[in-house]
Amino acid sequence: MLMPMFSLLLFLFFLVLLLQKIQKRKQRLQLPPGPRKLPLIGNLHQIGAIPHQSFFEMSKKHGPLMLVHLGFVPTLIVSSAEAAKELFKAHDLDCCSRPPLTGTRKLSYNHLDVGFTAYGDYWREMRRLYVIELFSIKRVQSFRFVREEEVEFLIKSISEFSKLGTPVNLSEKLMSLSANIACRVAFGKSFREMGYDHFGADFEEEVHEAFAMFGSFAAADFFPYFGWIVDRITGLHGRLERNFKKLDAFLQKVLDDHLCSGRRITEEEHEDIIDVLLKIGKYETASGTEKITHNHIKAIIMVSMPLRTSSVLTMFLLLKSYFQQLLFRIE
Repeated sequence: MLMPMFSLLLFLFFLVLLLQKIQKRKQRLQLPPGPRKLPLIGNLHQIGAIPHQSFFEMSKKHGPLMLVHLGFVPTLIVSSAEAAKELFKAHDLDCCSRPPLTGTRKLSYNHLDVGFTAYGDYWREMRRLYVIELFSIKRVQSFRFVREEEVEFLIKSISEFSKLGTPVNLSEKLMSLSANIACRVAFGKSFREMGYDHFGADFEEEVHEAFAMFGSFAAADFFPYFGWIVDRITGLHGRLERNFKKLDAFLQKVLDDHLCSGRRITEEEHEDIIDVLLKIGKYETASGTEKITHNHIKAIIMVSMPLRTSSVLTMFLLLKSYFQQLLFRIE
C-alpha cells in the first residue's frame, strides 16, 4: 500500500518540477503574442493571397510585435515604425541577414554574393569589393561613355521609326536600353553585339523567371524535413533547376569569352566588371588570400545585373508615366 502511494507522490513531484521548468522557460523567453497555431502548418492557413495584408489584420488584434509560425519556422512580424526602429537599434546584428531560402541559395551559388549572404567576415569582404573595386565613383564614371552611347542609339532608333511612321514599343525599347547598359558594364558587350536585335525574348523570360524564383514559396523553407518532396511534386524544384542551368550556361559562356587567349584590353577604363573580378581573383590567388572563383563571379553577376536592370527600367517607367500624365494635363 505504501509503495504505490510513494510512487504516485514521486511522480507528482517530478511532474511539478517539469511544469515549473517549462513555465520558467516561457517566462525567460518572453515571447510576443500571436495567433494560435495549428500542428504542423502553424499559422499558414491564416495567410491569404497578399501576405502583408493578412499580417496587418492579425496585428490589429495582437499588437505591433507579433509571433507567427510559418510551418516549422517561428517568425517575428513587426508592423509599426516605432517598433521597427527600436528593434533594429537594439538587435541590429540579429536582424541584418536575410533568411537562407531555397531560391536565393540556388541562384546565388550558395550565397556567394553580397545581397543574400549572412552578415559576417565574408559579407564585409564582399562589401569592400563592391565599394572599392566594382562600384566606386571612378569605376562608375569610367562607364559614362557606355550610357551615352546607348542613349544615343535609343534616340536614333526612335527617330528612324518616326520617319517611317511606325509605332514604337517604348516598353521594349526602355527594357533594351537598361539591359544593354547593364550587359556592357558587366560583360563588355551589349545584346546587339551578342547577336540580339533587342533584349532577347528568351533571356528576358529567364530574368523574369529568376525574379519569380527569388520570391517563390518553397515548401522546403518552411518544412525542412519533408518540404523538398512537396517542391518536386508541385514542379517548383524543376523550374528552379531549369532556370539556374540556363542562366549559368549563359554566364559561363561570357566567362569563357573573357578567358580566351586572344582577348586584349587596351584601355583600363574599358575593362568590364568580369575583367575586374578575374584580375582580383588572380591577385588574391597569388597573395594567398581567399580565392575568388568563377562561381563567385557568376553569383555577383547573377544577383546584381537583374536587380540593376530592373531598377533602371523602373526609373524609366516612372518617368514615362509622369510624362504621360503631363501630356494629358496639357491636352
